[in-house]
Amino acid sequence: MNAFHTIAVPHRDILEENLQMDVFAADLWNVYTGKAPLEYQDSDEFFKKTYLTYGLKQLIENIENRIHGKGGNPVIQLHTPFGGGKTHSLIALYHKAKEWNIKTSVIVGTFLSAEEKIWEIIERQLTGKVEILKGDAAPGRAKLSEVLNNSKPALILMDELLEYITKATTIKVGDSNLASQTIAFMQELTEEIKSLNNIALVITLPSSHLEHYDEVSEKLLQQLQKYIGRVESIYSPVQDDEVTHIIRRRLFSKIDESKLKNVVDQVVDFFYDNNLIPEGIEKSEYKKSFLTSYPFLPEVIDVLYTRWGSFPSFQRTRGVLRLLALVINSNKQRNVPYLSLADFNLASSEIRRELIKHIGAHYEGVIATDIVNKNSGAKKVDKKLASSYSGLMLGTRVANTVFMYSFSGGDKKGVRRDELKRVAITLDNPVSEIVEVLEELKNTLFYMQEKDGFYFFSNQPNLNQVINTKIENINEHHIENLIKEKFTKLISNKLKTYLWTTESTDIIDDQSYKLVILKTADENLMKFLIDKKGSTPRIYKNTIFFLVPSENELNMLYSHARKHLAYKMTVEDTTLNLSSEQKDELKRKIQESERNFYMMIRNAYRYVYTIKKDGFQMIDLGSSIFGNEKKVDEEVFETLEDRSVLINEISPIVLEKIYLKNNDYVKLEDVYSSSLKVPGEIRFISKDVLVKATKKGVREGIFGVGVVFGKDVECKYFKNEFENIDFDLYIIRKELCEQHKREKLSDQSSTDNKTQTTIDATFENDNERKEDIFDTEKTIDDVTCVDLKFKIPAGKFSEIMKMLMFVNSKFNDIELTIKATNGNISKNEFENVIIETLLQLNIEFDNNSS
Repeated sequence: MNAFHTIAVPHRDILEENLQMDVFAADLWNVYTGKAPLEYQDSDEFFKKTYLTYGLKQLIENIENRIHGKGGNPVIQLHTPFGGGKTHSLIALYHKAKEWNIKTSVIVGTFLSAEEKIWEIIERQLTGKVEILKGDAAPGRAKLSEVLNNSKPALILMDELLEYITKATTIKVGDSNLASQTIAFMQELTEEIKSLNNIALVITLPSSHLEHYDEVSEKLLQQLQKYIGRVESIYSPVQDDEVTHIIRRRLFSKIDESKLKNVVDQVVDFFYDNNLIPEGIEKSEYKKSFLTSYPFLPEVIDVLYTRWGSFPSFQRTRGVLRLLALVINSNKQRNVPYLSLADFNLASSEIRRELIKHIGAHYEGVIATDIVNKNSGAKKVDKKLASSYSGLMLGTRVANTVFMYSFSGGDKKGVRRDELKRVAITLDNPVSEIVEVLEELKNTLFYMQEKDGFYFFSNQPNLNQVINTKIENINEHHIENLIKEKFTKLISNKLKTYLWTTESTDIIDDQSYKLVILKTADENLMKFLIDKKGSTPRIYKNTIFFLVPSENELNMLYSHARKHLAYKMTVEDTTLNLSSEQKDELKRKIQESERNFYMMIRNAYRYVYTIKKDGFQMIDLGSSIFGNEKKVDEEVFETLEDRSVLINEISPIVLEKIYLKNNDYVKLEDVYSSSLKVPGEIRFISKDVLVKATKKGVREGIFGVGVVFGKDVECKYFKNEFENIDFDLYIIRKELCEQHKREKLSDQSSTDNKTQTTIDATFENDNERKEDIFDTEKTIDDVTCVDLKFKIPAGKFSEIMKMLMFVNSKFNDIELTIKATNGNISKNEFENVIIETLLQLNIEFDNNSS
């Protein structure tokens, strides 16, 4: 879609950098004296930029008829709300009077001093001298009739008369005052004009108490209306539905209706598709309003005219024009298809000044703190969303909209969420994002309030400001105590846990596994706690694990704890006059904060350190999953087990390769003890892991178990089952056990010196047996190559292993192919049990597993 300023082209004066705002200050006296801007002084330029409303057309027609003796009302009061085009209408009549070539008299109360007399001014303006009506007292109808008859045709225009009469109360005239004389004169003037032809009086008076100064003015107005009302006719030159036409004519030189319709159609369709059309208004009705108000959303005119326009100091027509001219100027470089209240750039000092003069200078600080400053709440939200919606400044747009809805001279203040979505949305972001932005602003801004579903700004700090003040006074010691209190509840002692300790004497030196949670990451402290138990060396170094925080997440945890304390302090502060809504909000914040403590602590403390032979290994627990409420030490334990830092199962081959690689035998107690003492050694979850692996190793003939007497080795268990294992026993190399077994058999049967070996191979079909592969009369040396392929029946693996061990004892080069199907193991089991065993045995292999 095209940019708005290429469709509705602003007048040159609107686009000028130094926009002079006095061009919107319609002033009848300056026009009369020739001092007004060109837009008002020049008749052609004035009517070029003036939309002739129905009421203004009627007014001009009535006066023209009256002047030319064709009827018409002699005395007319212009009756509109304050700033509703009264002065503009008088200026239009003044220019028409020049066109009709008739005499005019102009009375503007704001320019008159208290001592001046309006009857003298009228005579001077109509005749050029003051003779007949000269004097302090009202002159009477006879004298007035003489002056008026000699001046016909003539038009008398009076603006701001009440202001002059109020000032005239201070001037004494005999036992009366000049105000009373003026009111008497107005009665005489209106009655006399009514009796004459070819002369008319048009006068403006305030329409409501909002424009009055005090009780005196109110009483004077009632008197004026009483006397003038006897003969006057009341005209309303501007109706509410004509305001948009006035704005269009004054601000824009030309409008491309075709492009305008295209934009409006697309925008309204977007609103309709996203359920943004105002409730109770048909799509066609809203489109009609937008076609009239373009390039402004209808809400712009409505808020300015009905809300800001209700301020006594806000000129409903002039003020709206002045403000919208500034908004157009500030957006003329932007490629936006239309303008909404979200596009009111409050960073512009001129726009801000036009608004603040009606609501108070203290709102400068409100706007700066929450909306326009570099570090304002709205700008923080802009930056937070920049990655998703770059350049849209949604935080600022929503804040601008809320601000513009926040004020009126009456009781109507604030904006509902549905209105906010429609006004702050752009066609480049989803509607749901506006709701998210609003929630962000609620938690960030200091002066934005919410009440009964309406959002608005006030000059009183909201709950956020109160809480932030509390935050500034919270002691760091209190924060740490709170975190420690919450942390303690997240520990189950699945691992013996020490929280925030720095003393080595605090940590027991025994065979149990221990988790030390440090306040901050410190490898020097970790090394010290592992090496020392007080002044003596620590024995069980391999039993300690450390849990340390991420620095960024730790800062977030401290911030969370600080806010939690601030919430509670605010609730407990009896000096605060909190509303019921604020109390409910605080209660909700405290409950939500409590719920989030686990995740905040868990996300902060995520790095587990384990000792290795040459330093430390770090394991990242990752971010906590929503809904996960495991105790912290339980999750650490599970992670250590999953990462095989704590071993719950070990292959006997691994035991054999590690502990019998350079030894003929090793004591079971020494194996277990070294796993707890030596940094980086395999850690068994319990002794049972070592017991199970030992039993399996003995059963499968990988090693034996027995006793050692000096240099004598006795294998008690080898290739057989046994129940209890004494940790005083030794794991013994299989070669020694085989030798011990041979020697034992030799002793038992010295005559039986010939061993007959047969091989019983079980093939794919259990019912089908091959004939003996080997001739029983031959020795094994008669077979120089063994090449067999067969499936292993269930339950026969141990027997096959015995055969393979026999083959291994007779041949140097053995190649084994394993193809296992019709089952499954986890990837973790495959890598940690099968592949890891082959790697530790330095066996080269091809892996075609899937």
